[in-house]
Amino acid sequence: MEIKSSNSLESSVYKDALALRKEVFVMEQGVSLELEIVGEKGPLYFTGYLAEIPVATARVFEEAPGVWHVQRVAVKKAHRGQGLARELLTSIEASAREHKINTLTLGAQDQAQTFYKKLGYQVVGEGFMDAGIAHHRMDKELLS
Repeated sequence: MEIKSSNSLESSVYKDALALRKEVFVMEQGVSLELEIVGEKGPLYFTGYLAEIPVATARVFEEAPGVWHVQRVAVKKAHRGQGLARELLTSIEASAREHKINTLTLGAQDQAQTFYKKLGYQVVGEGFMDAGIAHHRMDKELLS
């Protein structure tokens, strides 16, 4: 998978990310488009491509010095179970290290906790609801 990143809302990387998120979160999971597009300006967008087709995406922003908040992790339905989300998150970790980021944090849907635990994330605190879906905060400390 080829992974590209951009922080421009005018970029094809962002536009492909948004189209994929609409497919996964809005159409599949019933999240309102209004909620899905909150906070679009500012994050760094990552989109993974197979044969020029966007199949995986996530966005990150620096929540605090040395901490990246990972959001909107999504994989096209037909491409799930192929390790693409793992590959995308590994790429984000590499980018985080280049930017001197020590910690990744995210709000994982409860059904995805096992996946994130396999990648080294740990549940932190109590659960919460986001867009009507149960989530837990999960953190991963990056080793240099």
